[in-house]
This record gives sequence, structure tokens and C-alpha cells, in this order.
Amino acid sequence: MAVRQTCKLCRREGKKLFLKGERCNTTKCALIKRNYAPGAHGPKQGISRRMSVFGRQLREKQSAKRIYNIKEKNLVRYFKKASAKVGNTEDNLYRLLETRLDNVVFRLGFAKSRRQARQYVSHGHMQINDKKVDIPSYAVRINDEITIKPKSKEMVIFKNLAEKLKDQEVPDWLFLDPKQLSGKVVGLPQLGKAALEFDMKQIIEFYSR
Repeated sequence: MAVRQTCKLCRREGKKLFLKGERCNTTKCALIKRNYAPGAHGPKQGISRRMSVFGRQLREKQSAKRIYNIKEKNLVRYFKKASAKVGNTEDNLYRLLETRLDNVVFRLGFAKSRRQARQYVSHGHMQINDKKVDIPSYAVRINDEITIKPKSKEMVIFKNLAEKLKDQEVPDWLFLDPKQLSGKVVGLPQLGKAALEFDMKQIIEFYSR
């Protein structure tokens, strides 16, 4: 998706979704240049506009879909699975989203964005426990080791990645070895420790109607 189209998604939700990685932290961010919703009436409405309860729930749900780069049917499937599991549905849904392979590749710093991470996985550049996995939605488990395929390490897109990863911060449920370009799942994501760009409770309420 083109940069302009991707940035429109952030403007539509009225907040940064960090879909373009580090670009979102620069002055190039679309919300800084055009702090209003896209479309002909955007400048008049601005970002802050009154919404119904349903409207707020819908926007939070859309934000989650765009952040994790998944389709509606996938999010519905995750919600049903989270609801069927023992425990808090919000926590369960968060773990299902976070343990997607493309998200883990992004969290480890191997890719600048989840969209790019999805491409890396789909193109067969990633391995789990030394076996190629090209399914972005693959759910990683504790003790899984995520690495870049040896041949892929020689490609330009991964050049100097080890140097860049020296300052990479990863969640406490992941371990990163910058020198080996490898990561490991050492725990489970905890919703209470996360700084989300969306309201998980609103999403649960939207699908529970």
C-alpha cells in the first residue's frame, strides 16, 4: 500500500497507528501535516468529532485491524477463539494478536512495520526452530526460536541489520540476540503491561452486541 493511502488510515482513526514504522515519529507524519479526517469534509470536521457508543467501538475495532494488518474475518475468528478460551477475553484476544509470526518479526525489529514483516514471512525469509514458515498468522509458542533464513541474511534488505538491532527494545516475553539475528519466545504477552493504540474493551463490547 502506498505511503499516502497508509497514512489516510491513521487520519481516519484520528490517531497514530504506527503503520509506517519510524516515519510515524518524524515530521513527515500525516497527522502533523493534515490533522483532520480524509475526504472532502475532513477539514471542516477535524479529528475530534462526536460519536455514538457504536461509532467509538467501530473505530477502535478498525484501529486494531489496521495496526495488526488483518481482515475483518480474521479478527472475528480471533474474538470467537478468545471468547471460547478460559480466562479474560481481552487478555486472550491480545495474546492471539501479539503471537502472530508477522507481529513477532516486527517486535523483534527484523522489519520496520508489521506490513513489511508480513512480506518477509510470506516471501519465505523467516524460520521457526530452523524450519521455514511462510504463514504470517502462524501462532508462535514459548521456546520457539525465530531466525532469518541463512540465504536471506545475505540480501540487501537485511544488510547491517545486526548493527541496527543493538538498540532495539523488545517486549519482556521476547528475547533478542542481535549478533545472531535471532529471537526467542520466553513468555506470553500481558495486556496489563502493554501500551495499546486502541481500546481492547471497546472491541470486545463491539463483538459482544
